[in-house]
Amino acid sequence: MQQHQMLEFLLYIQVGAVLGLIVLLIIALSNVKYLRRLHLYPQPPNFPRFSVLVPARNEEENIGDCVSTLLSQDYPDFQVIVVDDDSTDRTWEILQKLASKDTRLKLLKGKPLPQDWLGKHWACHQLAQTADGELLLFVDADTTYQPDMLRHAAGAITAEKAALISVLPRQIVVTWSELLSVPAFYFGIFCGIPLGLTRRQRNPLLLAVLGQFLLFRREVYTAVGGYAAVRQNVVDDIAITRKVIGMRFAYSLLDGNGQVSCRMYRSFRQTWMGLTKSTFASFNSDPFLLIFMQLVVLLLIVEPLIAFIMGLLQPFPFDITAMAGLGISLSLLLFGISYHRFQFPLYLVFLYPVSAIFMVVIAIASMVLTMQGKAKWKDRSMPKWQSHNYMNREL
Repeated sequence: MQQHQMLEFLLYIQVGAVLGLIVLLIIALSNVKYLRRLHLYPQPPNFPRFSVLVPARNEEENIGDCVSTLLSQDYPDFQVIVVDDDSTDRTWEILQKLASKDTRLKLLKGKPLPQDWLGKHWACHQLAQTADGELLLFVDADTTYQPDMLRHAAGAITAEKAALISVLPRQIVVTWSELLSVPAFYFGIFCGIPLGLTRRQRNPLLLAVLGQFLLFRREVYTAVGGYAAVRQNVVDDIAITRKVIGMRFAYSLLDGNGQVSCRMYRSFRQTWMGLTKSTFASFNSDPFLLIFMQLVVLLLIVEPLIAFIMGLLQPFPFDITAMAGLGISLSLLLFGISYHRFQFPLYLVFLYPVSAIFMVVIAIASMVLTMQGKAKWKDRSMPKWQSHNYMNREL
């Protein structure tokens, strides 16, 4: 009798996993429609002045390509401003050579970091104070651009009637840590967040935004308080977007493939530090929410594969093995849709359980390191999680 109940419970788990994966499939198919491509927007009727703002700290590997592709834009009215945020490598030297050849490039030496600011936020704040454009485009130094990107970006923010636009760049992945994590991160956005609802919802879990490309109308950036208003929030992109939506301004997330490229990380160390820095904060620094969502990931993505293998090794009832097999098929389909959309290597689809487990490990590590005050990025410590701040945080 006890074995029968156990098998019945196992069947319910498989049915629940299949139903959950069907919900994700519906979300993914809806996002095929709602995630519009940046390069499909026509140029606007007029050309507002752009200030393209680049914070750079120890970016000697990336900064040359980033700034060169920005300066190659065929847009009629723009400036590029880069702040060197206390780099200890050749970043400043590379920037000086570029600036000597193009007067549209303005360089800043970053001021000392105040105690109550995070590094990137302080750099972006200084950039915005110097900029004179109607449109403020904050980009990361590890991004590169097609020559017509600014034309399409101006067309997109005009057509969308948006105050803020974020873009998902095409992500370049090379090492195994990148291959297992970055595509899975995009999968979480594409299959987990119904983008058609993001404009109307203030729930941070329904916000999909990426700080590698944030385009503001200047008056909106000023109205929400800019980076000064989120100076201690690790996930500045989510925090500042919440403020934009909270003031009833519209924002859009677009697919930047074909216009914007990025290589987020170049080693396991960078991948680990980058993702553990921000994952816990992206769950609103809520330990219960993070743990719950990791259990959901394991249940939907990993458990059906385990049940299917167990069903082949011992005489499980056929309906359990069949439902587990259906769950595996749905996972393969979901990862296939996502990876095809973002042009990741399709062989990675068959490694989806490894990616899922890797991301769960990163999420738990991010929570633990943040609580211990050991999370770091670019040799700077991230704020330690405080239980009283969590209990009294802004909802």
